[in-house]
This record gives sequence, structure tokens and C-alpha cells, in this order.
Amino acid sequence: MRPELFVFDMIGTTIEPSDAIPGAFRSALSRTGLHLSGDEISAVRGKSKREAIADLLASHLEEDEAARLQEPVYAAFQSSLEEHYRSGAVRPIEGAAEAFEWCRSVGAKIALTTGFDSNVADLLIESSGWAGKVDALICNDDVAAGRPAPYLIQEAMRSTGMDSVSKVASIGDTVSDLQAGVNAGVHWNCAVLTGAHDRSRLSGVDGAIILQSVAELPEYRW
Repeated sequence: MRPELFVFDMIGTTIEPSDAIPGAFRSALSRTGLHLSGDEISAVRGKSKREAIADLLASHLEEDEAARLQEPVYAAFQSSLEEHYRSGAVRPIEGAAEAFEWCRSVGAKIALTTGFDSNVADLLIESSGWAGKVDALICNDDVAAGRPAPYLIQEAMRSTGMDSVSKVASIGDTVSDLQAGVNAGVHWNCAVLTGAHDRSRLSGVDGAIILQSVAELPEYRW
């Protein structure tokens, strides 16, 4: 039995990762006087970017100060990434286009999900040339909460008319992606090694299917 819906993450899974993302976190948060380590930023990768910034602020500042700064810091983060991606700095992961074609050839639907809001996600879709080539794009601002909550996957299912998690494969590159798959109850919960987290970190999630990249999807024994 093969999946009837593949739910793909974007950055690190189907689009090459960029130093612009941790750089945008650092730049936005440095305006508050916070200078974060690479480990702190890595720990929130895969989550809703709005929620990630809220978590980072809350871990370093008093509650009232963290709440006051959340929106301006998030706006600075968004602005930095929009500028970066408008420059055309978007490259699909090698083999991603072929993986999409294979999904189509076996009759499966394709959904993309992301922890970014729609303004950044739309830039990614446009620059990658995938407009019109996927069945659904679900962004952080489409759901009540981002990963590791299951809502991105559930909304992808709703948008594509999928009625059972037993027919769904989720593919991401972070622990949060895998946790979302667990929380959604998908039958195939996959992670790739082309993004933010390495094998040892990803393997800590029970039942995770670890692949080198999405290019391996056609060869996997579903």
C-alpha cells in the first residue's frame, strides 16, 4: 500500500536550506539585545516561526517584555526573509521535482506545509516554479498552531479531501516535523537528512523513517 497523500515540508526538505533563516533569527532578536547560540536557534527549527520567536523571547526575558517585543521582532524576521527570497535565492532540493513527478505517477496528491506565513511561502512557491504543481499549500497563518501540533497536516488532508491518516505520508527535516507526524497519527512519518537536524537527533523520534533526501522516495518500499 502506497500513500495517497504526501505532505512535504518546504525549507530543508524540498527547498535547499539557507543560512538566511538562522541569520534572520539572530538579526531580529539582536535588536532586543539578545545574542543567541546556534544550538538555541537549531532547537526551534521546524516550528512555527512566530511561535519559535515567542519561545526564544520567553526563555530570556520577563513575561511582559517578551510579550511586548514578540510582534516587532517577528515583523523584522519576516522582512529579512522576504528581502532574501525576493532576490531569487530559492533552489529546490536535488531530486525534489522528480519525487513530485513520481507521486503523480502513482496517483498520490501533494501538499506542501511550512512554518512560514503565506507571504514568505508564496515567494518560495513562485521562485521554485511550483505554482500550480501541488494540490495544497498550507502555511502557518492557515492554522491555529504550528508544529509540533498536527494542524498543518490535518489542514493538508482537509484541503485535498483525504479522509484517513492511514493513507498519509509526512516528510520533513526536523524533530518538530516528526512530532507533528506523530501527533497527526500519519502512517508514514519520514525525515530527510538535507535540512536542519541530523540523523542522531531525528532518530530520537520513535517510528521515524529516515531517508537521505526526498530523491529516495521512489525507491522506498512503501
